[in-house]
Amino acid sequence: MKISLCIATYRRADRLAALLEDLVHQTLLPVEVSVVDNHAEGSARNVVEQRRALGAPFPIHYDIQPQRNIALTRNRTVEQCAAGDWLAFIDDDERAPPGWLAQLADAATRYQADVVLAPVVPVVPDHAASWIRRGNFYDFPRMASGDIVPLNRMRFGNVLVRGEPLHAQPGPFDISFGLIAGEDGDLLVRMVRGGAKVVWCDEAIVTEPVEASRLSLHWLLQRALGGGQEFARKTLTGFYGPVSSTGRLAFFGRVFVQLLVSGVLTLLTLPLGRHRAAQWLIRGAANFGKLTTLWGWRYAEYAKTMP
Repeated sequence: MKISLCIATYRRADRLAALLEDLVHQTLLPVEVSVVDNHAEGSARNVVEQRRALGAPFPIHYDIQPQRNIALTRNRTVEQCAAGDWLAFIDDDERAPPGWLAQLADAATRYQADVVLAPVVPVVPDHAASWIRRGNFYDFPRMASGDIVPLNRMRFGNVLVRGEPLHAQPGPFDISFGLIAGEDGDLLVRMVRGGAKVVWCDEAIVTEPVEASRLSLHWLLQRALGGGQEFARKTLTGFYGPVSSTGRLAFFGRVFVQLLVSGVLTLLTLPLGRHRAAQWLIRGAANFGKLTTLWGWRYAEYAKTMP
């Protein structure tokens, strides 16, 4: 199995350097690494050049994609890869243990999969507020290895994709998602509809140190709001399956009730700990995000100036 590895990056020089160091120690080496910088001034160029100077057992391609658009940037990482018949994607702030890529490849073979998704485990720093550390706010759901991944849990960050069905998709990432996020789930659902088999591998763990800028209720609420909007847009446009006019009314009815319940439980659970109240407040933000699709507002996550 020949695997090309794709990394989209934006102003995370130290994190990218650490990730590239991890990659040179993989037990299964990629045949090439594609790094595309979404910072117009090329903040990652020196990192790539330093890694090349230190030596790497694979070529490292580097390019700048100056337009603020995560989908365009990811598309460019794919365009730079010509040597692999599989493509792995990992975020620039993640850390990969030596057996990571080999475990993804093994799962693809063992389960005869076209796509393998795996965990991204957050690492919350010790200096974070106690309610942040107690709340498990950055965790994503996990499954047993070999399970088929549900359509509403599709995401990149730690994924191996067979090249043929990936290249069959236009884009392959839809650039209309470039500022609002969701381009990863959109691509994977399109691949499933084209017949791709997407499975989970719970052993191929990467870790993600949680940045200081994300250790706040404000950031958690924004993320929940954007996630709620994305889920509602996809549900109401039939992305996960057909939806009738009655189904649309029922959807917003449930959202409204859940929003009210979240508000009440936020107040009731506050005496039990700030982390419990925050969990309900975050659920409320997600439901409010769903509700905002009624008047067409979109939260553009990637339009903000990032740290």
